[in-house]
Amino acid sequence: MTQIDYYFSTISPYTYLAGQRLEEIARRNGATIAYKPLDIVALFSRTGGTPPAQRHESRQSYRLQELRRQSARTGLPINLRPAHFPTNAAPSSYAVIAAQATGGGDLGGLVHGILRACWAEERDVAEDAVIRDCLAAAGFDPALAGSGLLLGAETYAANLEEAVGRGVFGAPFYIVGEEKFWGQDRLDDLDLHLQGKL
Repeated sequence: MTQIDYYFSTISPYTYLAGQRLEEIARRNGATIAYKPLDIVALFSRTGGTPPAQRHESRQSYRLQELRRQSARTGLPINLRPAHFPTNAAPSSYAVIAAQATGGGDLGGLVHGILRACWAEERDVAEDAVIRDCLAAAGFDPALAGSGLLLGAETYAANLEEAVGRGVFGAPFYIVGEEKFWGQDRLDDLDLHLQGKL
């Protein structure tokens, strides 16, 4: 079975705007997904990127236009300047890692729920109560928010190192074998690749 290695940040607006299309594509093509949350700011610093707030004004302005257009295109509501962005992505990432290790719930739903909390619901995904709500809504034990912290920290750091080594430089980023796809706007290409058409 083909595996999609999915590198993402739980506070990335473009990861939010992917919705759950990755999960639909994987299901349609009989592929599995390995969820690999990482520290996007550290990734930028390691791969030549710049955090949004440090970008030139023209790039910041374009980013807001693009987010607005992609929101309209996908039908996913977005607050372009959420109250809790940027925030510490580590706690929510640790919860995703713990949920993946435990199983039993909807992992794609958990990831999207965390992203939606940040980008559409004005909630701080660094807060324990928010993470617990997202875990419960996706069918996981809310206690995962406070367990497996060591595993979460170790895996979160390892995901970053792995990503840098494999040529990942942004989020969302999808890898199948040696084929790399950057951005939610490349999901159609990923789909075609899995079908053997690209």
